[in-house]
Amino acid sequence: MQTDVGALRKMTAQLDEQGQVQYQLPIGEQSVKLNQLIGKTLSLHFHHHISCSHCGRKTKKSYSQGFCFPCMQKLAQCDMCIMKPETCHFDKGTCREPEWGETHCFIPHYVYLANTSGLKVGITRHSQVPTRWIDQGATQALPIFVVNTRLQSGLVETALAEFIADKTNWRTMLKGNAEPIDLQQKAQELVPHITQRLDDIRLKFGVDAVKQLNADIVTLNFPVEEFPTKITSFSFDKTDVVAGTLIGIKGQYLLFDTGVINIRKFSSYHIHAQWH
Repeated sequence: MQTDVGALRKMTAQLDEQGQVQYQLPIGEQSVKLNQLIGKTLSLHFHHHISCSHCGRKTKKSYSQGFCFPCMQKLAQCDMCIMKPETCHFDKGTCREPEWGETHCFIPHYVYLANTSGLKVGITRHSQVPTRWIDQGATQALPIFVVNTRLQSGLVETALAEFIADKTNWRTMLKGNAEPIDLQQKAQELVPHITQRLDDIRLKFGVDAVKQLNADIVTLNFPVEEFPTKITSFSFDKTDVVAGTLIGIKGQYLLFDTGVINIRKFSSYHIHAQWH
């Protein structure tokens, strides 16, 4: 079968009742159900056309995973404070899009522990659970704090990041599932180390700014038949066709017997897909 040519978007995914991740690949107006293609031959064909996911204009290069250069410079979602929330500058009156900031940043956020390539800390909007964990390839996740704003989540995250990783080693993540971790026990060990930092945040933003949670560990099972032993990364900037037997999906990566590709990285690239 074959899709029409369309702009690629990051994979969408849901966690079903059994904890299995169900993936779809958006191409233009179509959405390809991927789990049923594992074990089949899949090919993605790039048509040398990239269109900005915000304004739609043609661009020679994709910036910030799908934007043209002007949009990358003006959109709040492309600002550095999205990657580093603790650098939020909304209170200085310099937010690129104040209304966007109010909608996306001044809402509850979770600070969580996850098991990706190992133990890490992360943050996400309350509306992005469990999507954020799926996108990171986490096999386990545990929300440990809820805060009122993105800035506050960044402050808590940086405090915890002094003791554990805040990034995923994507190559390690794609070579297999990390050994299970008792995330609740880890939280009990870590939180006392940041008590003073938490008190400082509450003193500045209010006693209810940071609330500790007593949540259950979420387990995620990814559709992977076989993990690659050697990671070869495909890029549409270097090749027109990515093809092979689809052996699994984890995070935003398609795993082929020939290599892997980060779908999110190539958002807005116009492609068509074939499989049999």
